[in-house]
Amino acid sequence: MGSGYSAQQSTRPQTVGYGLVDSPAALCAWIVEKFWSWTDSGGDLHRVITRDELLDNLMLYWLPGTGASSARLYWESLRQVNEWISGSAGAPVTVPTGCSVFPKELQRPSRRWAERRFPNIRYWNEPGKGGHFAAFEQPALFVDEVRSFFRLVR
Repeated sequence: MGSGYSAQQSTRPQTVGYGLVDSPAALCAWIVEKFWSWTDSGGDLHRVITRDELLDNLMLYWLPGTGASSARLYWESLRQVNEWISGSAGAPVTVPTGCSVFPKELQRPSRRWAERRFPNIRYWNEPGKGGHFAAFEQPALFVDEVRSFFRLVR
């Protein structure tokens, strides 16, 4: 569901990359569609992210010309990410860990699954709102989640 971008970027990143650095309209369409699909907005994106905030985000890609490199990151790392997801990559991460699973996140791990890789989960929460861009769309809630974890480990 909604992961075709990942297949595209992990196999042929330059195809979309050229459009992202050559056309502001292509960059805008690509990024705004992701925000529209991946936020917890009930179908009204501007309820959680303003047009000015979206434009600011777009400019962070447009001005330095980083659209292609942002797509290429998938080509460079997807194999390792898939190994992590399948549980077959490397040793467990044993440092104290906090996890907030927002309801509209693309991949929502169970605690049981997460504990296979992160056996020292000290904080686990599933907030009532937020999506893939939780820090952007729900900044106060995101900060509360970070603080809740760090209160436990300081």
